[in-house]
Amino acid sequence: MGWLWAIIVGFVLGLIAKAIIPGKQHSPLWLTTIFGMLGAIAGNAIARAVGVESTPGIDWTRHVFQLIAAIIIVALGDMLYMATLGKRKQRV
Repeated sequence: MGWLWAIIVGFVLGLIAKAIIPGKQHSPLWLTTIFGMLGAIAGNAIARAVGVESTPGIDWTRHVFQLIAAIIIVALGDMLYMATLGKRKQRV
């Protein structure tokens, strides 16, 4: 069940990150979901490093770190995806 939640959270974070980033992102939905999952993992690690372990109720600080990490990873991942895709199109 943990993997299912990781995929759902990654999907949602990836879509929110794509909506926040200005311009058009060209990475496919499956890759955006993976980027969102990586953002959630990185955000959790950053929150833990800052000292936010767990709080009663909704842990907004951890979610903010997850979203910021997802935005950065989606933006960088999309640039890498387009660089790879552009090189592939030039060879053909």
